[in-house]
Amino acid sequence: MDIETFLEIFPLKNVIIYLIIINIIGFLAMFIDKRKAIKGAWRIPEKTLFLFTLLGGGIGTIAGMYIFRHKTKKLKFTVGFPVILITEIALIVYWTTR
Repeated sequence: MDIETFLEIFPLKNVIIYLIIINIIGFLAMFIDKRKAIKGAWRIPEKTLFLFTLLGGGIGTIAGMYIFRHKTKKLKFTVGFPVILITEIALIVYWTTR
């Protein structure tokens, strides 16, 4: 699928709204999981946090990780979240410039 077809199906305005929403959700998920960790309550599964990142919420999850100081000692998060985000950005740049 080329970029024109994609934008016909998903107008740029809708893509931007989606990205804002998924990043807010990722940010809030990090906040909620940190609060639950402090209280010793049920936690959000790590797979779910990675899923929010994979679905385009990398900026929100990374911001939440550092603002709330949550998961910052776990290498799979401090490396994994940025790698996913950079890969997604690289794919978007490649896809839109070919």
